[in-house]
Amino acid sequence: MAALLVEESIYNLIPRVPYKPFKGPRYVSKLNPYVKHTIQQSKSQWKTMGPAKVHVPSPKDFLQKHSKEPKLPKRKKDQAGKKPVKLSVPHRTDHPVMGVRSQKNFINTNAANVIMGVAKKPVPLSVDRYQGDKFLLETSGLVPRYLKKKDYGITPEYVIRRNGEAKRAQEAYDAYVKKTLQDRAMKRLSDEEREELLDGLKKNWEQVHQAFQSLSVEIDTLPKKLNKERLELQMKQLEHDINTIEKHKVIYIANK
Repeated sequence: MAALLVEESIYNLIPRVPYKPFKGPRYVSKLNPYVKHTIQQSKSQWKTMGPAKVHVPSPKDFLQKHSKEPKLPKRKKDQAGKKPVKLSVPHRTDHPVMGVRSQKNFINTNAANVIMGVAKKPVPLSVDRYQGDKFLLETSGLVPRYLKKKDYGITPEYVIRRNGEAKRAQEAYDAYVKKTLQDRAMKRLSDEEREELLDGLKKNWEQVHQAFQSLSVEIDTLPKKLNKERLELQMKQLEHDINTIEKHKVIYIANK
């Protein structure tokens, strides 16, 4: 009873609005028509239950005798008027011609043919067993029959063509390597270019030296100090280059 009792409060006198939870619109997929169409295509009609209506044969179309036997084509009218071909076998009523004798002397004829005929060459055979088993010598592999072929010892055309292609490819590769080495090879300075380069370096040294001599005696600012150091470095580098060129008469220039 204590659980059923409600605590008294003045707020219970205020009418309350029933709470209704917010329910959004129902979700409908955008791909619903496509899914239905795909499922409909995958299904096959009458897959398990058969067609809705089955064609029932007529009672008049019953199976008759000899109905499934193959029927021969009808005989043409042209063949009916032709005479049958006479067989080469003699008829039983035919009688052979009797009393005909030949005047040919077969004994003398055979003797003349043997005397005048050319003797047959014996077939070359090979015997490999003591029992006397024979086989043809030509097909045995013991006779070099391929030496007598017309094209024996002649290089086939496909080999000549392949060798030519390989030779042209090798020549192209050698030319490419030679050209690459020539492009990467170092260039040698001629005597005229060496003297011209040496004169130019000496003129540059004289100009830098003249600029160095033109400096003020008192160097009290940072720009003057930096300018003096720059001129000294230039003179030192030019002197090193001049000494190197004068020391070596043959000079090569490497390609970059």
